[in-house]
Parts: sequence; structure tokens; C-alpha cells
Amino acid sequence: MREVAGSRTRRVGPSRSVVLVLVALAAVVAAGAAFLVLRTRGDALNRPAQPLSDEQTKTQVIEPAKQIVAVANLHGASGGYILMSCTNEADPPYQGAIYVTFDLPETSNYFEQVAAAMVPHGWQKGLPPNQYLFGTTLYKDGVTVILYRDPDRLTSGVMKVYGECRNTANHRNDSTGWIDITDQLYL
Repeated sequence: MREVAGSRTRRVGPSRSVVLVLVALAAVVAAGAAFLVLRTRGDALNRPAQPLSDEQTKTQVIEPAKQIVAVANLHGASGGYILMSCTNEADPPYQGAIYVTFDLPETSNYFEQVAAAMVPHGWQKGLPPNQYLFGTTLYKDGVTVILYRDPDRLTSGVMKVYGECRNTANHRNDSTGWIDITDQLYL
């Protein structure tokens, strides 16, 4: 501190308003950076390095479904295939998805038996699906399979097969709906 003409002067730091402006500016810069990082991640999802054709997308899920139907000896299996958007209802990228129903034998640990039968074929057992008690999840080569008891028909099982989000073709204007693939589920 210095005295000037009988009065004291003091050093004054930045005013509160300047500090608030600097904090607000830093927050805006941080939010902008976060937006760019998230947008880049979203672009990476929308443009996979090795896209799949429509036929490759379908094969990616039908072949594993056929393998599980055969190895687990699923009786009465019938199913449908659809190309689904991974981002919303219409925009790329897309993934193949299969929904299969089958008859359940009268055994309490059937899905565990199926999982055990698939492990020697290169499948890995995942965590049980959250919404399906006693169900199981399997993974192999980017494909996810969820098996569970049909909550509406307790004598039936459900198998959902999901491929990777790697189909970047434009399917925005395609008619949507399941395609029956029951005849393709058997080797």
C-alpha cells in the first residue's frame, strides 16, 4: 500500500464482474470442446471403417442364428429378420436383427445349457439380460444373442440376434417390416 497526499491507496484486483465473465467464458469453451468430441464420436458411429453390404448385414445375423438353432437343437424355431437403424428410426448406420421363437423343454436351466453348448463354438457368455429373469446373453464376432422365456407364452423361448452397426447404405425410404426367415434357420 502507498500513501498519496495523505490518503492511502490500495491495489485493486480484478473486479468481481471480470472474474465472472472469465468463468463464463471458460465454461462456454469447455462446452464447445465437449460438443466437438461427442460429435466426432457420433460421426465415427455413422461411418464405420469397414461398412457391410445389405447381404453381409443379413448373413452376419442369420449364420449365428442357424448355428444356435442347430447346436442347441431348438424345436419349432420360427423367425423374422429386419434391418434396424442404430441411431433413430430411419437414419444410417443400420444393423441386422433377428427375432426367433421356439418351444421350450421342461427344464429349469435351459438357457444355461444352451450357453454351455455354444462356448465350444467360440461364443462367450455375457451378463444375464436385465429385463428377462433366467435369460442369458452370448457374444461372438460383434454379434449379440439374447435368449429368454417368452413372458406371454411360458412354453416358448425367444432368441434375439443383433449384428454390428456397420451398414451405411441409405434405407430411409425402405418399407419396414419383418421378413420371414424360418426356412433359413435350419442347416
